[in-house]
Amino acid sequence: MQSLFDSHNTKTLEDKAILLIQCEDQKGILAKVCHFLAHHNANIVSLQEYADVKTNQFYCRVEWEMNGFSLSSVAEFNQSFHEEVGSNFSMDFRIYFTSQRPRVCVFVSKYSHCLEDLLYRHASGELAVDIPLIISNHKALAPIAKLRNIPFHYFKMNNSNKQSIEKEQRKLIEETDCDVVVLARYMQILSAEFVQAYKNRIINIHHSFLPAFTGAKPYHAAHKRGVKVIGATAHFVTEQLDEGPIICQDVTKITHKDSVQDMVIKGRDTEKQMLSKAVKLFCAHKVITGVDQRTIVFD
Repeated sequence: MQSLFDSHNTKTLEDKAILLIQCEDQKGILAKVCHFLAHHNANIVSLQEYADVKTNQFYCRVEWEMNGFSLSSVAEFNQSFHEEVGSNFSMDFRIYFTSQRPRVCVFVSKYSHCLEDLLYRHASGELAVDIPLIISNHKALAPIAKLRNIPFHYFKMNNSNKQSIEKEQRKLIEETDCDVVVLARYMQILSAEFVQAYKNRIINIHHSFLPAFTGAKPYHAAHKRGVKVIGATAHFVTEQLDEGPIICQDVTKITHKDSVQDMVIKGRDTEKQMLSKAVKLFCAHKVITGVDQRTIVFD
């Protein structure tokens, strides 16, 4: 039986549990949830909920202190919560723990800015995750991984071997027990099989010009059109390229004085900020993908 205190890390009295809930909106949901937690001696420190009138769906994130909580195992919690609360509302729910550091697999190609930002935030403690491996279709960023003492796996990929390589990549992800795949400017399109294997667990970043400015040189095209803002979008990956549920976005103002290179620099800065923010939100269990594929992002 898995203890509620089992994880990759040492426990402290400050550890907290996080419960994510999704179900059809009905009267009395919060009352039942809070009564259950109070009955088991939980001290709630955060509770956020959202009822989507259009889809009639209810979403909730509740966090409580583990110190003194009476349920002793994940199995016991799941069974008790399902019987006393979840089954009454046909509820989907998941429980997480702040002591369990999510494990992140990073995919990269040649651009380094997003990878370096993630690794800096990881090393500084801002991003509370483990990064057990980096996967790439180029060797260019291997020195960065070596500097951080993170295993780097290079795969020479082409159209004829893509299927077999993705199989190897998925094996590495499973062997290292990764919770999420982060595409830090990985310049390859993932297969439908790969995407389905990690549904709502692959995070990508792209410049917000898409689909208006596609092609190899979007900043050149945007500069030619005289755009006044550029930006970046972090989203989950789906089989529809760059159309997955959006986690976060931001823009930067542009003037006529900005050159193409100025725009590239500003764009990359926004990209790395949004990717790191999306990973942080996901790993703090603050993102739920709704039934209509819109994301509910709790602050």
